[in-house]
Amino acid sequence: MCCRKPVKEACVLLLCGVVSLLTYNQIHNRNLTDGGSVTMADGDNKSANMLAQETAQLEEQLQGWGEVILAGDRVVRWEKPWFPGALMAASTVIFLLIYYLDPSVLTGLSCAVMLLCLADYLVPTLAPRVFGSNKWTTEQQQRFHEICGNLVKTQRRIVGWWKRLCALKEEKPKMYFASVISSLLVVAWIGQQVHNLFLTYLIVNFLLLLPGLNQHGVITKYASMAKREINKLLKQKEKKNE
Repeated sequence: MCCRKPVKEACVLLLCGVVSLLTYNQIHNRNLTDGGSVTMADGDNKSANMLAQETAQLEEQLQGWGEVILAGDRVVRWEKPWFPGALMAASTVIFLLIYYLDPSVLTGLSCAVMLLCLADYLVPTLAPRVFGSNKWTTEQQQRFHEICGNLVKTQRRIVGWWKRLCALKEEKPKMYFASVISSLLVVAWIGQQVHNLFLTYLIVNFLLLLPGLNQHGVITKYASMAKREINKLLKQKEKKNE
C-alpha cells in the first residue's frame, strides 16, 4: 500500500500537467483560428513555400543516405511481420553489449561519435554499390520526398510546442510553473526508481516501434482511449465542483 500511494500521486501530477498543457494548446489554437481569412490564407501559402524549401534542402543533404533511409523506413513501418521482432532483437543485443562492457560516459560518447563519423563517411560511398543507385525509381523518390517532408514537419511541431510553452510562460506563469514542475518531478521520480540503462532501453525501443505502431493505427486507438478517460475525469471534476 505504501508503494501505491507515491505512484498514484505521481500519475496524478503528470496527468494534471498534461491536461493543463493540452487545455492551453486548445485555447491557443482557437485564438489563432479567430483571425481574418485573408491573413490565414497568406500565412498558409508562406508556410507551404517554406516547407517545400526546407524539404528540398533536407533531400539534398540526405541524398547519399537515400537507399539506407528507404530500407530503414520499410523496417520501422513493419512491411513484414517479423520486422518488429528484428528491431527488438537488435536493440537488445546492443544494450546487452553495453551492459556487459560497462563503458564510462566519456568512452561511450566517444565510441558513439566515432561510429557516426564512420557511417557519415562510409554510407554515401558504399550504399550505391550495395543497393544499386541505377535502380532508383520514381516511387522510391516520392517516398524519400515524403520521409524528408515528415522530418521537417516533426521539427516544426517540436519548435511549435516550444514556442507555445514560452508563450504559456509569458501569459499564464502559474499554469506554466505548475505544469512544468509537476511533470519534471514525475520524470525525476521515475528516473530514480528505474535503472538508467533499462530506462534508456525502454525509451529507445518505444521510439523504434513508434512508426510501426502509428502505421498500424495502434497509437490512434490508445490515444483516443486516453482522451476519453481524460474527458471523463474532467467531467467528474466539474460535477464535484458544482
